[in-house]
Amino acid sequence: MSESHPPSTARLVVGVSGSPGSITALVRAADEARRRGAELWPVHAWVPPGGDLAARRSPAAAFVIPEWERLARERLLRVLHDVFGGAGSGLPGQALLARGAPGPALVEIAGREGDVIVVGAGRRGPLHRVLRPSVGRYCLAHACCPVLAVPPSPLQAALEAAHRRNVLRLRLDTARLEREFDTVPPGA
Repeated sequence: MSESHPPSTARLVVGVSGSPGSITALVRAADEARRRGAELWPVHAWVPPGGDLAARRSPAAAFVIPEWERLARERLLRVLHDVFGGAGSGLPGQALLARGAPGPALVEIAGREGDVIVVGAGRRGPLHRVLRPSVGRYCLAHACCPVLAVPPSPLQAALEAAHRRNVLRLRLDTARLEREFDTVPPGA
C-alpha cells in the first residue's frame, strides 16, 4: 500500500527589487494569491557590490557583508510596507532574502509542485538587455513551474515620458497627460 501525502500549498514566489515593475508584480501576485488561496512569498535577491567573487577576495568583506544584508532586508521590508501598509498583506507565506542573482534565486525557491513565479516584465531597450540580463527571461528558460510575467502599468510610460521632458527642461503638456490618465482603466 502506498502512502499518500497531502498536496503542498501553492505558493506565488514574486521577485521584489523596489523597481516599479517589481511593485506591479507584487500587487498582482497578492491578488492572485488571494484568488487561488495560495501563499505569497516575496523574495528580494541581492549580490554584494562587485559580485560574490570580489566580496570573497576582500579582507573587509567579513565586516561589510552583514551590513549589505541588513540594507537588503530593509529594502524588502520598506517595499512590503509601502505596498501593503503596516498590517502586512494578510496572506499566508513569508518574505525571503536570497543572496545571489535574482533569476536563479527565484527558480531555486520555486521548486515545489503548485508554485508559480511572478516577475515584472518591464520595457527594456537593447542597452538594458546587454547591461542587465532579464530576470523574467531567465525564469522562463529555467523554471520547472509556471511563470507569470506582469506587464508594466500603463502609467509608468507616462511617468517616464514626463520625467524625460523634465530632465530636458521641456514644457509639460498637461492636456495630453490628462487625456492619457483618463484612458487608463480603474485599478491599473
